Amino acid sequence: MIAKKRLTAALALSLALAAGSHGVARADDSDKTFKIWWYETPDSAMGIAWNKAIEEFKAKHPDVTIAFEQKSWDQIEKAGSLILNSGEAPDLLEYNKGNAIAGLAASQGLLTDLTDVAAERGWDKTLTSSELLLSRYDDRGIFGTGPIWGIPDYGEFVAVYYNKNMFKDLGLEVPKTLAEFEKVMDAFVAKGITPIATAANDYPAQHLLTELALSKATPEWVQSYQGLKAPLDPAPYLYGAQTLQDWVKKGYVSKDATGLKATDMETLFETGKAPMVVSGTWFGGGFKSKIKDFEWGQFLFPGNTISSGSTGNIWVVPKSAKHKDWAYEFIDITLSKDNQALLGNSGGVPVAADPASLTDPVGLMMTENFKVLADRNGLGFYPDWPAPGFYEVMLQKTQALIGGTITPEEFVEQISGPYNEAQAEAN
Repeated sequence: MIAKKRLTAALALSLALAAGSHGVARADDSDKTFKIWWYETPDSAMGIAWNKAIEEFKAKHPDVTIAFEQKSWDQIEKAGSLILNSGEAPDLLEYNKGNAIAGLAASQGLLTDLTDVAAERGWDKTLTSSELLLSRYDDRGIFGTGPIWGIPDYGEFVAVYYNKNMFKDLGLEVPKTLAEFEKVMDAFVAKGITPIATAANDYPAQHLLTELALSKATPEWVQSYQGLKAPLDPAPYLYGAQTLQDWVKKGYVSKDATGLKATDMETLFETGKAPMVVSGTWFGGGFKSKIKDFEWGQFLFPGNTISSGSTGNIWVVPKSAKHKDWAYEFIDITLSKDNQALLGNSGGVPVAADPASLTDPVGLMMTENFKVLADRNGLGFYPDWPAPGFYEVMLQKTQALIGGTITPEEFVEQISGPYNEAQAEAN
């Protein structure tokens, strides 16, 4: 069973290495210290909105010291359960959703059950049942049913960001199909330009691969894959792996991506060296604030009805939290109309904003695209979610695929083994 996975001494070392903080204040766990962690960057839409929430909380509680620590997604991915199971746990933190992280922590008894609190504070009315889908985990750690263990306040999805100026220079239109997308990329390759910047030493390359796989997937396949309902049907991933490796050969994606991190990919796009990146809406706020020399936009992955996406990562309250009422109040602030409008107008995708309050073109663009996906049941979640440790499997095998050290058939075989083992344990 997923819930029975043990925390190892090796992960304890990860926890020690994960230590590090900066922010509003550093203080001990006195009765007047409220500890908050998240990993969104200060210039992201979420970072902007949540820092404003800190200001509002401080105004209401001037006698409280807020000890904010900036973590990284990777730190929580690798050592989340150990952090929650230690004396270092904060009162409130942003936590990775899905079976492998939030589900595992819930099944280990490390999180506070928020079901009654959600009803008392109206979060279950502010958020729809589909928006709470990734907040609920059963006793096995599988999402979709069971108590509410966390609360999202934003949405996210993977799409294509593009440099409008570079498209215009070559007389290119936004592609509607995969075939049109490849013709656009052929035009850039003919000019000696690598069309898509990605990062295979980090999560973005997994997203690109998964978009290709989802082009051959159905909602039923997604539900089975994410819910560990059956052994892996590898057909969509085989197509995705074959196509991605073909794209590397055609020059659409550089082999050098094997050494790049997400921040490297981001820089290539922001500096105008790459016409496109395929990644998540969490980059929108940063692009909005940093890109000044060209116009950019976003379009859904051409030809797909399903794309990676979901409600955002969730606020969780550790079981050991000392100030749970303050944590609940902070969640209230982030779900307030004003804070949701700020998130949207900073380039994010709010889940509880009044549409009339959204005036920012970036926030509107992404909120509209999110609605298109949600309305057609097109939020396909993320490839690493089904089981603990699967993120590292997907990262390593996607990196090897782009580097050409494994074949598409070997890729499918090597991800199927760990997936099928987790599926058997969960059932």
